Amino acid sequence: MLQFRHLVLSLAGALVFSAPVLAGKLAIVIDDFGYRPQTENQVLAMPQAVSVAVLPNATYAREMATKAHNSGHEVLIHLPMAPLSKQPLEKDTLRPEMSSAEIERIISDAVSKVPYAVGLNNHMGSAMTSSLFGMQKVMQALEHYNLYFLDSMTIGNSQALRASTGTGVKVLKRKVFLDDTQNEGDIRRQFNHAVELARRNGSAIAIGHPHPTTVRVLQQALSSLPADITLVRPSSLLNEPQIDTSTPNTTAPGSITPPPRNPFRGVKQCKTKQKLQPVYASRFFSVVGESIRDSSLVRYMQHQWQGWGLKE
Repeated sequence: MLQFRHLVLSLAGALVFSAPVLAGKLAIVIDDFGYRPQTENQVLAMPQAVSVAVLPNATYAREMATKAHNSGHEVLIHLPMAPLSKQPLEKDTLRPEMSSAEIERIISDAVSKVPYAVGLNNHMGSAMTSSLFGMQKVMQALEHYNLYFLDSMTIGNSQALRASTGTGVKVLKRKVFLDDTQNEGDIRRQFNHAVELARRNGSAIAIGHPHPTTVRVLQQALSSLPADITLVRPSSLLNEPQIDTSTPNTTAPGSITPPPRNPFRGVKQCKTKQKLQPVYASRFFSVVGESIRDSSLVRYMQHQWQGWGLKE
């Protein structure tokens, strides 16, 4: 019996040490390509698995997309979409109220300006991606070009994955923004967070921008990537399961929902027609004294007191 137990433990130990270690997959996408060739060239010198997203109307869009492709990097279209905040919009920014034809025209134009693109992600876009009707039109257009959609997740209730239902468009989700600040310590912490998510969940997508601080952090971090983390292109994650955590937003584009009516109405204050006369303390106590003296209880007590005096 003892020998059998030792045999079982030995086999279990052998299985543990011989089991393959599953690496976490980390995809990194650098947005806003097409305006800063000098810094962007430093990104293209990074490992080929680092991908780039090019703004279609940027000055060097075609040049940098072509250069990225020739360097072995995956190329996405970084398409402007309407945010919820009021700010100036870039040319050809997608808005929820646009017609299907207009959205198709803008995406077609973007495809022609960003050669070799295999996917598309949103630049800003909290208003657009939170509109189910708007994103359904986007997905229908993307299907014509065999592009996947990387949701930058600029709003929690994005409808992108829900809108892709019934189309052949694959949807990925960003998990970490690397450079919300330009502080190298913050960027490094965000990168480490992305590594931990990849390790814990099997994969993670991080998005950054071609800022000098971001480039410096990535150059250092990628040269010492943990052994259990593999750098991959976003397209290699297209068959990973995606969980839709959104709630349906079927608000018609352009409609404004009025604020809920308050069912509780305050009582209107009565307005005096004449100026109120001041009441002084001496007069106040005089009035109170008269009221007490004239009360039925005091009169009863006086009557009883007088009756007791007669009985004596």
